[in-house]
Amino acid sequence: MADDLRTRMTGGRERDAGVMKTMIIFSLSMLFFPVFLYFFSKRMLFELFFGMTSQDSYFYAAFVAIGTVHLILGMFVYKAFTEETSDAAKLD
Repeated sequence: MADDLRTRMTGGRERDAGVMKTMIIFSLSMLFFPVFLYFFSKRMLFELFFGMTSQDSYFYAAFVAIGTVHLILGMFVYKAFTEETSDAAKLD
């Protein structure tokens, strides 16, 4: 019984570390990827590849950055829901 309790207690710390790692990864992704993709798509995709003016490329590059934010948030929510169900199955 004591081993089981100790295992459960240390397992919680490992799970908390995993949750923190996931949060840090997604937070850094939210900072880096939308900004990078905004400037990359503005210059490389819309101005050089499609030949748009600088004024038009601002508008479309903003859509790329907003889409990236939504994609990362969706992946975070999916990860949070699937992580919770897998942890609940381990306790049973």
